[in-house]
Amino acid sequence: MGRLLSFFINKNDVSRYPGFGIITLLFFLFLYLPIMVIIAFSFNENKIVSVWNGFSTKWYTSAINNQTLVDSLQVSLTVAFISTFIATVIAVSAALALTRGDDIKNKNFSIMVVNLPLMLPEIVFAVAILILFSLLGVQNGMLKLILAHTCFCIPFAFLPIRARLQGMNNNLEHASQDLYATPWVTFRRITLPLIMPGVFAGGMLSFVISMDDFITSNIVSGGGATTLPVYIFSLVKQGVSPELNAISTLIMVASLLIATPALYFATKK
Repeated sequence: MGRLLSFFINKNDVSRYPGFGIITLLFFLFLYLPIMVIIAFSFNENKIVSVWNGFSTKWYTSAINNQTLVDSLQVSLTVAFISTFIATVIAVSAALALTRGDDIKNKNFSIMVVNLPLMLPEIVFAVAILILFSLLGVQNGMLKLILAHTCFCIPFAFLPIRARLQGMNNNLEHASQDLYATPWVTFRRITLPLIMPGVFAGGMLSFVISMDDFITSNIVSGGGATTLPVYIFSLVKQGVSPELNAISTLIMVASLLIATPALYFATKK
């Protein structure tokens, strides 16, 4: 009983909790062991994924030479780049208006509307936007993907940009206005450079979310354009293979290469 009370009194020192080391180890094993298994068996020479038969990189070669995979990757990259750019521009505008706009009423309601895609189940969002496209007569699969991804990427870009604006001292902006700088000059030379870490972090987050999306892409595209997650899901339905493990490993490496600079810029002072 005394040790339990001591733990709650010194709750900041969680490492003193009995079994902390074992629980932490089990947590990381549960989290990363499946990933390590995928990476290891992506180098398996045997086509049977559960039977190790020697080291080989042929599945990576097979994945790179898979034209359907390359086409789906091209679709995903195109959609992600375009939707990220549009979503980030809209997010910057919304963040500026809702942070610096003193004459805007019902700011909390407006912020809730911007973040609404985060609060809705994705299946509900996907069906709703599919119905909207049907009413508007939008048939092009690529266009539907770009518009849908832009909609749900906006809040992911908006949150870090708004957080950066809220933590920024606006004295420099006021000084620029006192020197008769136009709003555009103030934004371009003062505000934008200061919030650029948040813009970059929001853009990278939106890009990763877009590349990773399956539910909305699968429902909205309607077979007109196949993204990488949708193609991978079709492979999973046929059974796990070393080539699928190789594809998953390549995606993990690419995600790390994107997420690392995003994390750096997000925490940069």
